[in-house]
Amino acid sequence: MSDTESTLTRRQLGRYLKAAREEAGLTLTEAGREMDWSKSRLQRHEAGEVAKIRRPDLELLISIYRIDERQASYLRGLADQAPEKSWWHEFGHVLPEDFRVYVDMESAARVITTYQPDLVPGLLQTRPYARMLAHTAHPDEGESMLDGRLELRARRQRRITHNRRPPQLNMLVAETVLRRRIGGDKIMADQLKHLADTSTLDNVTLRVLPFSAGMPTGDQIGAFVVIDFELDGRGQPAAPTTVYCEGYSSDMYSEKPDVVERYLTAYRDLQRAALDEGSSRKLVRDIAKEYTA
Repeated sequence: MSDTESTLTRRQLGRYLKAAREEAGLTLTEAGREMDWSKSRLQRHEAGEVAKIRRPDLELLISIYRIDERQASYLRGLADQAPEKSWWHEFGHVLPEDFRVYVDMESAARVITTYQPDLVPGLLQTRPYARMLAHTAHPDEGESMLDGRLELRARRQRRITHNRRPPQLNMLVAETVLRRRIGGDKIMADQLKHLADTSTLDNVTLRVLPFSAGMPTGDQIGAFVVIDFELDGRGQPAAPTTVYCEGYSSDMYSEKPDVVERYLTAYRDLQRAALDEGSSRKLVRDIAKEYTA
């Protein structure tokens, strides 16, 4: 499987094939026998782990599952799209393998909900702020690699600020984010002004969890993102709601309903203790002024 191919479309196709098989009352073993496939081969297709399904194989599955022509036409369209390269393939040299899945999901997001206890969310980082972080994390990289990282981030950001149909971005940040000095005072002042200004967009909300709120969840919670996806041609989400947590050595993705709900519950607990949008924006602007005093 190529790392530059979109995984989301393959997973979507796989879910529909699985649903059609189950609706037909067939087990993996039974359907595999009809296809002259092993159970594991069919399972890989349903999990979206196969880069491309051959058209004759898809047509045979459509026949075995007795899929109506309208649905069959939609599945053929997904199969044609599955091998296409994602827009971010040109940044493959600076994009960590674990993060490629996230960028693919972010590109198809309808709503992005994020809690950030330490840093400004990447989607709203200014270039100097992001450059300082990237240089600190990768001090031995040359300028071309650093520029590639920054351009990738800028491309992701444009979907929030310059897209005709931008996703909804809901952010909750701890006060630590505003007071943790990344670079000099000017970098921080400009970053916080940008954060406050962007929070006035119709598709962006910003809430700040002040120091005075203590620990609303009772436990430490690291940064996380919950993604709800755009609707497909059938009016269904392109993928189940997914939670993403970036780790130092590896990332975590989960679409298990109980895991997603646990993070959403934590987000609601934090949100209840946070300042409202107007007070949050005022605090961000006030702290920005402190950096210029």
